[in-house]
Amino acid sequence: MHRRTIARLTGLAVLVLLALPAPARERARDLGVAVGVFPTGEYNAITDVDGVKVGHSTIIRGDDIRTGVTAIIPGPGNLYTHPVPGWIHVGNGYGKIIGTTQVQEFGQIETPILLTCTLCVWRAAQGLMSWVYDQPGMGEHTVNPIVGETNDARVNNMWADPVGLSHVYEALNGAHDGPVIEGSIGAGTGTQAFGWKGGIGSSSRKLPPSLGGWTVGVLVQTNFGGDLTINSAPVGRELGRYPYQHALNNGPPADDREDGSIMIVVATDAPLDSRNLARLASRAIMGLARTGSFAHNGSGDYVIAFSTHPDVRRPRLAEKPVSTPTLVNAAMSPLFAATAEATEESVYNALFAATAVSSSRGTLEAIPRDEVLRILRKYNGLFWGSHLPPGRID
Repeated sequence: MHRRTIARLTGLAVLVLLALPAPARERARDLGVAVGVFPTGEYNAITDVDGVKVGHSTIIRGDDIRTGVTAIIPGPGNLYTHPVPGWIHVGNGYGKIIGTTQVQEFGQIETPILLTCTLCVWRAAQGLMSWVYDQPGMGEHTVNPIVGETNDARVNNMWADPVGLSHVYEALNGAHDGPVIEGSIGAGTGTQAFGWKGGIGSSSRKLPPSLGGWTVGVLVQTNFGGDLTINSAPVGRELGRYPYQHALNNGPPADDREDGSIMIVVATDAPLDSRNLARLASRAIMGLARTGSFAHNGSGDYVIAFSTHPDVRRPRLAEKPVSTPTLVNAAMSPLFAATAEATEESVYNALFAATAVSSSRGTLEAIPRDEVLRILRKYNGLFWGSHLPPGRID
């Protein structure tokens, strides 16, 4: 074989090895980054909300495909005949999300939720539609697939239409409860956060019995920028990556490569109607802001929220009025706080879990965790539970 051909194949092999996800790494809380006052659920993930399942399909192909699909199944049983109450909140609307208007019209979610790459949403929606029609008794009429996206073009050739039916089925059929795999996987395979490798992150909060005992779980697909802040420490500035640093230092204009998006999925077992789910979803944006995001002009920031409480699932068809329980407005504040906390920690989990991904289009490096921990120690941002009153359930 010609030596030039050998060199080219060797380079491709190295590129593919760099693209493959590494073993799971410690999460933010494992490293001493405790966020908020409420305790987490058992898995500190969206799957702590009973009935919620998560699955991934990771697509790494050739020298330029680095993407995938993440599926969130929002409850057991037939979602078409008995939808879950839901809402989609638009933080900044520069995106290609599918299914928004019907959810906002009816206040219901009737299919699983998929996350993928920007130009993959239509193929993913077709796959989701096919999967729903394959389920017994689901989709007797039309279905409203919900598919969100972020732009992973830094390392992925999304114009190649890389997502197929098999990837959607893999994510949906492989969805499970328990721990959620995070970082460079599924829909987070090629995405970033604050200029570093990001991806999928998740977290949860469990309210004490005196506040209802409800659980809130969050899952994020990060692909956004800003001034990274962790427990009040200016991590982005200390690392030398922050917005408009070239302009502030009288340098030449630079492309804002942190301009991007985030998808946030919020689940709760609290009995909420779509109106209060809309209020809950808006609080996720507050948790996002704590991390340093300010929603760039070109950012698609969306929050999909739903309740899994069995008594708030109304039948699609009924001849008589159907009544469902719902929390009053005054009971919402603890859930608001829990949502903001879980959203913030989900972003940090995505950052800490992510591993570097490379392709012929470029490289997204993992955040230097040792440096981040040094900065957090400098600003007293670690192990807050050891010198602040811990969150606990009595």
